[in-house]
Amino acid sequence: KGLPDLEEIEDNCVDCLAGKQSRDSIPKQANWRASARLELIHSDICGPITPQSNGGSRYFITFTDDFSRKTWIYVLKEKSLALDCFKSFKALVEKEAKCAIQCLRTDRGGEYTSNAFSDFCSKEGIKRQLIAAYTPQQNGVSERKNRTLLNIVRSMIHARSVPKRFWPEAIKWATYVMNRSPTLSVKDMTPEEAWSGRKPSVHHFKVFGCVAHVHIHDSQRKKLDDKSKKCILLGVSEESKAYKLYDPIENKIIISRDVIFEESKSWN
Repeated sequence: KGLPDLEEIEDNCVDCLAGKQSRDSIPKQANWRASARLELIHSDICGPITPQSNGGSRYFITFTDDFSRKTWIYVLKEKSLALDCFKSFKALVEKEAKCAIQCLRTDRGGEYTSNAFSDFCSKEGIKRQLIAAYTPQQNGVSERKNRTLLNIVRSMIHARSVPKRFWPEAIKWATYVMNRSPTLSVKDMTPEEAWSGRKPSVHHFKVFGCVAHVHIHDSQRKKLDDKSKKCILLGVSEESKAYKLYDPIENKIIISRDVIFEESKSWN
C-alpha cells in the first residue's frame, strides 16, 4: 500500500521550457583573478554621449588591468577608432610593464570583432575572450567601471556648474583620481601602486571645475597689467607636471603649474 515507486524521468518538458525557462544565474564574483600585470585586460566602449565635446568626441573607451585594476581611458569621435586606441594603449603599458598583454576581454561589439581588430590581436599573440551575447555581467569589471565613472562625472559637473561639453576632461580627471584611491578590488593599496609599485601622491588633488587664478608670465604682460587671470580647473596635463585649465574669456586651454585655487567657488 501507499504510493507506488515512481520512475525518475530526466527528459525536459519542451512545453514547460517554452513557457517558463529563465536564464542561468551569473556568479557575483569572478572565479579567477590575474596574478600578474597585463595577464588580462578588460575593455568596453561607452556612448554616444550628448553633447559632444569641443573636439567632437562622443565616446570613451576604457582598458582595465585585471591584476592592478588600474584603468586607462581614451575619448574618441567614432567607435571605429577603437583599434587605434588599443594600439596606443598596448604600446604604452607594455613599455611600462616590460611584458606583453596576454588576453583581452570585451563584448561582441563590431568595433572589437572587426577583421582588423581580430587580425591585429592574432598577429600580436593576444588571446581573446568575447562575452556571451546579452550577458554584460561577464564583462563586469569594465561595465561597473564605466558606470562608476559616469556617476562621478555627473556629480562633478553639477557641483561646479561646468558645461557638459567638458565631459572628456571630467572623465579623465575622474579616472586619474580613481586610480589613486583605495578600492576593495585591491587589498591595502591603490590601483596605481599595484601597477607601478609606488605610492601615488595626492597633494595636488583639487576640486574639478573650481576657480583657478593662473599667474601670467612677465613676458606676456605689460607693467600695469594684471599678474593673474581667472580660469577653471579641468584636471592635470597628460604631458607635463602641471594643471590643465580653461580660460573662458579667451576660450582656450592653458597649461600651468603656477596656480592658486578657490576650490569653494564655481564656474559662474
